[in-house]
Amino acid sequence: MIEGKKYIEVVKLFYSFLETDFGFSKVNETINGNAFYDVEFKNIEKVVSISYENIEDYLQVIVFILHNGDMPEYDDKTKTLHLNQLNEKILSKVDKGEISLNNEYFVKFNPKDELEKRLLKSAKELRLCLRHFDQLQVA
Repeated sequence: MIEGKKYIEVVKLFYSFLETDFGFSKVNETINGNAFYDVEFKNIEKVVSISYENIEDYLQVIVFILHNGDMPEYDDKTKTLHLNQLNEKILSKVDKGEISLNNEYFVKFNPKDELEKRLLKSAKELRLCLRHFDQLQVA
């Protein structure tokens, strides 16, 4: 199990590209005891949520497409996009060279355990997805 403060530190480090590359700002940090942690980043069009259920060992990265600045309903599959759903749509569009360059960006990080490895893997995938987000046809 990871402590909430440590989780937030790791997320802010691994996902710092949201602020530097895509104009997001960190808008929310949630620590509910030792059970649930969430960090949210927001820009004009989207909110990215990186949440972790500690007891269940469940990591979830979701991109919410805002409507007039408001969050969509969670069940709206056209505006609540889970990272695995985005991966399915972009991996076939990304060439190996871009994947290599993306991986190079993350070489500076050294994950210390399985959760940090999963967080880093998700960060790599999210960065690629956001680079191609406007080309996605989400249905």
